Amino acid sequence: MDGARFYSILLLTALLLQFFAHPVMSDDEDHLLQGINAYRQSLKLPPLSKHDAAGCIADEIADEFEHTKCNASLSPARPEPLANHADALNKCKVNADTTGDAVVLPVCVPHRVATLVLTNYTTSFNTRYLNDSRFTGAGIGTDDDWTVLVLTTSTVAGSITSSAAPVLGGLQVAAATLLLPLMTWM
Repeated sequence: MDGARFYSILLLTALLLQFFAHPVMSDDEDHLLQGINAYRQSLKLPPLSKHDAAGCIADEIADEFEHTKCNASLSPARPEPLANHADALNKCKVNADTTGDAVVLPVCVPHRVATLVLTNYTTSFNTRYLNDSRFTGAGIGTDDDWTVLVLTTSTVAGSITSSAAPVLGGLQVAAATLLLPLMTWM
């Protein structure tokens, strides 16, 4: 009985290792960003850096597409302004004023075949965005057959920054306004 138990545990361990050995979505997203950057490098453009807030927004938008059927007429879907996704901006705590120059590029590929996803970005109307040197950062989100790429710029209007920054600025002004009379009194 000990031999059978040993082999059962060994088999279970092998199955668990096999299950956990599959790459996670972030690896797929990292590979896609590497492929996009290789494409940009071939055009002598600087690589896009990974942008966490854009990644959060891309994940939220991909979740919005979760129940949208994937078909040839949707892939690639048309680029969208981030302003169309207020819920995603709120969930990711992003200041809407920093999203005007950013762009959302959703693509639908059945079973999200990596080479086809990359091809959808590099050989469709999306190339005009990937060929644009104004874009400096990227966030990628996936859900089912959908991949969402959010491109950011280094301008204030496309930097996708936290909504906490303006609040902090306001608090600093309020604190200075309150403390200034106290400092002159001393």
